[in-house]
Amino acid sequence: MNQLNEIEGFLREHAIRPSFQRVQIFKYLKNNKTHPTVDTIYQDLHPVIPTFSKTTVYNTMKLFTDRGLVSAITIEEGETRFDGDTSTHGHFKCTNCGELHDLFFDEPVNIPSLPEGFQLQEMHYYGWGLCPRCSK
Repeated sequence: MNQLNEIEGFLREHAIRPSFQRVQIFKYLKNNKTHPTVDTIYQDLHPVIPTFSKTTVYNTMKLFTDRGLVSAITIEEGETRFDGDTSTHGHFKCTNCGELHDLFFDEPVNIPSLPEGFQLQEMHYYGWGLCPRCSK
């Protein structure tokens, strides 16, 4: 089975109609580990899909995020990026070049104790510093 058929099936399993645009956006996220913004996704896919709009990308990313297919990352105020890898991991942003990198933990992450009545729905792990390329 090819990647597009797998993506279409995956979207259907999550009650999402696999339109051409949605399939292409999901494929892009799975094949590009760059944690793109809506603008980046739009700019990269618009040449392939001339009828594409930023609104389509925005609405698709909201749908994918709401259904748990992608994670929205807001490591800097005013900049939302998206990650097709929904496994438990953190993110590291280079303060020089601005690239975002995945951080995987050697051991399971312990969830902190919460006061009675609190229900944790989401937790993020962020780090900032210099990537190997910029620290040279």
